[in-house]
Amino acid sequence: MKSRVCRLYGQHDVRIETDEVQAPGPGQVLLRMGAGGICGSDLHYYHDGGFGPIKVREPIILGHEVAGTIAATGEGVHSLPVGTRVALNPSRACGHCQYCDAGTPRHCVNMRFSGSAMRLPHEQGGFREYMIAQAEQCEPLSQHTSLAAAACAEPLAVALHARNQAVSLAGALKGKRVLVTGAGPIGSLCVAVAYEAGASQIVATDLQDATLAVARRMGASQTINVSTDGAALEPYFEQKGYFDVCFECSASASALRSAAMAVHPCGTIVQVGVAGDVAVPLNMIVGKEISLRGSHRFDAEYPEAVRLIDQGLIDVRPIITASYPLEEAIEALKAASDRSRSVKVQLALGSDY
Repeated sequence: MKSRVCRLYGQHDVRIETDEVQAPGPGQVLLRMGAGGICGSDLHYYHDGGFGPIKVREPIILGHEVAGTIAATGEGVHSLPVGTRVALNPSRACGHCQYCDAGTPRHCVNMRFSGSAMRLPHEQGGFREYMIAQAEQCEPLSQHTSLAAAACAEPLAVALHARNQAVSLAGALKGKRVLVTGAGPIGSLCVAVAYEAGASQIVATDLQDATLAVARRMGASQTINVSTDGAALEPYFEQKGYFDVCFECSASASALRSAAMAVHPCGTIVQVGVAGDVAVPLNMIVGKEISLRGSHRFDAEYPEAVRLIDQGLIDVRPIITASYPLEEAIEALKAASDRSRSVKVQLALGSDY
């Protein structure tokens, strides 16, 4: 069987090629891919040939936000009959290192993550028509859930993990006042997670009106474009701050400073966005006794994300602002890079997108 793939060779060098598909082995399934979301890491690979110290050293198939349909099963796979629609968890922790043993497999030292150049050979991703995967990575879906929605389970799991980090410090979000800085895909999903959890007020900030419009559809009670109306955030700085919790999703030094000014003393900031090193407003964090917690990927939140999407408890469809066929992957990557018009851009990898 032949499968078209979207393969990156280096900076701005993406090619649509054809691979031979093997039969699934024991414990494996063959997926007929349906949808794949373009993540910020995919954009870094495309524009920069990597991000931070991680560089593309050999051709790699991108994509880790994917969903598909079981096309064949290998020996020993009985719980996923052919035709089952699934979301694919891109994380494969080893299960036996010190961090796996400690219950934090997201920090696994032997982590395999779809579409990642961290290891050599690289872990190939899901931007292709057919893919072999481990059966244990597959989370079944109801027939009514679109594969496009299911492909959003990975970024939703990131937002759910950020929620859990906040709850561990600030308690349940029900009734809390929440600020979300950065209304891209993760920021908008943090809005949705806070709304689903019963936050009493959710304010989202960004530099683009298009992304803020999506944040409103995801549950934000107020949005502020800080590039054109930064003064609208200033009332929340009064009396040493207003918000109980902030999800900082932009990785901007100015946004982190605004977050420190806007949360009240003993409030919580969960740093979700990543970039290079940024300045930290240390005096405010110390003086206001702010809890600053990082949030990295997810663990058990992935099955929870699939359940929330599958049961219609969180509607992820507003973040999907465009989709392109696989053969137009370059156009899709360019569109995803334009935050003035895009939140989540997806590739339609198969006919059942």
